[in-house]
Amino acid sequence: MTQKNILFIMLDQLRADALSCYGNEVVHTPHIDRLAQQGVQFNRCYVQGTSCGNSRASYYTGRHVRSHGATWNGWPNRVDELTLADHLATCGMNTYLMGKTHMKPDLAGMKRLGLEPQSELGRFLSNAGFSQGEHDDGLHTIGVAGGYGAGTPAYYDYLRKHGYEAKNPWVTWASAMKDEEGVLRNGMFLKYGHLPARVDKTHSETAYTTDRAVEMIEHLGHQNWCLHLSYIKPHWPLAAPAPYHQMYRGVDLPKAIKCEAQKQNPHPIYKAFMDLPQSQTYAKDEYRNHALPTYYGLVKEIDDNLGRLFEALKLQGQDKNTMIVLTSDHGDYFGDHWLAEKDLFHDAVARVPLLIMDPSIAANSSRGTQCDQLVCAIDLVPTFVDWAGGQPQWNWLEGQSLVPVIHNLPMIERNCVVSECDYGVMDFTQKLGRTSDNARMTMLFDGRYKYIHCLGFKPMLYDLQEDPQEFVDLGQDVGYKAVRGQLGEQMLDWSAGLKNRVSVNQSMVDRQLGKAGEVGILIGYWQQNDVPQAQQLVPEVPDK
Repeated sequence: MTQKNILFIMLDQLRADALSCYGNEVVHTPHIDRLAQQGVQFNRCYVQGTSCGNSRASYYTGRHVRSHGATWNGWPNRVDELTLADHLATCGMNTYLMGKTHMKPDLAGMKRLGLEPQSELGRFLSNAGFSQGEHDDGLHTIGVAGGYGAGTPAYYDYLRKHGYEAKNPWVTWASAMKDEEGVLRNGMFLKYGHLPARVDKTHSETAYTTDRAVEMIEHLGHQNWCLHLSYIKPHWPLAAPAPYHQMYRGVDLPKAIKCEAQKQNPHPIYKAFMDLPQSQTYAKDEYRNHALPTYYGLVKEIDDNLGRLFEALKLQGQDKNTMIVLTSDHGDYFGDHWLAEKDLFHDAVARVPLLIMDPSIAANSSRGTQCDQLVCAIDLVPTFVDWAGGQPQWNWLEGQSLVPVIHNLPMIERNCVVSECDYGVMDFTQKLGRTSDNARMTMLFDGRYKYIHCLGFKPMLYDLQEDPQEFVDLGQDVGYKAVRGQLGEQMLDWSAGLKNRVSVNQSMVDRQLGKAGEVGILIGYWQQNDVPQAQQLVPEVPDK
């Protein structure tokens, strides 16, 4: 294979169990399923952060949230962080973007270094290295305090070109619908999810993003490229174009994973999340079951469009050169555990789909297999570099390469995965007696137990072997004291092993080993004869 490409597909807020290859019996996703059939399906992949921003920062840096510091949506990566584009550049591979990153620039860091944000380097640093391609984070709402989202996306001009005239056609067309009386309704409200979005399916965000990706691949030619195709959906607003808005209405839907016992004396942080307005809405089965078909429709729309993309890749002759990776930044509670959105650590949110299809001959023996090892979002950067023929910069990277799994070779199995949550911007933070600096949770999962350290509070603990639905919090159960102690020690070990010595690589360490004596630094020796021959001092020369 002379040319090597990576098509890195990310869906926003996609639950693993919304795909048929992961067991969904309502939605059929044949094009995504084909990746599983032609590659490897990872069944226990966990994200390192459970909001859009902190999770994506870990995907793009290959580092834990505690290491890169972008702990919440809108919190920037430090200006000195290496990202996917930096790592792949060492392999001679150019990185492009089509869609969402949710990354923000470290303006203070650039100012300190005298970097102009609009310079070529400034633009590279402003969006996690994704300076080539088209960036659109996809939320262009308008509220009483103004709009959300910076700049004017190219999608606006595209919509106007196709007859959707408006100052903000995202609000009035792509994410809006008309009710039975002809009244314009905002797609942010779940009540109207049964109505079709006002744009034709050929002009939706998903279709537009796919069209642009096809065009970009056509123009990339024979260079080695990585295209991060980052879909905005199925993230809310739940506004799906026809026929996807009604495709799954009237069918039997999976029931929410919850039980009444979870509401009896819950952990204070868990209760605070259950009390949020969005959780109260999704806790009502009639509301949740009204919204879920639209969510499924958006997933189906993406799968249909991926079918177009994969066919275009084949027609362009790039399918034999291109590794295809599909995953999600996190899941969505959708009423499970009496919750909405994300942020906590149940499998509905922290466990994501991961499919990797390697076209090379070396991957033939693993095609159609499933991997049940614990893997992480931070494994993708070293996997990409390894597959592209480079040497991962392990002084920065905290994951591990998945190439051995893809090539059906032995891989060192990790003993745990870790995910983090910063809830310091939540309205309930002060009510819990926390501040924006200490409202933190850290989850360690060893394959059986999920241990959640809650700064300032008792821990949470779930035994997924005995309680796979994660209903029973064993954080104060006296019978699990030893388990909590062991997992607490394991978390301390994890914390102590994070990569903060990033400016020193292994070759620098190797050059330093044993060199002190050779340059005359001999500490504690009594006399010259006690010094190893290789470190002997130059003989003294008497004064003349």
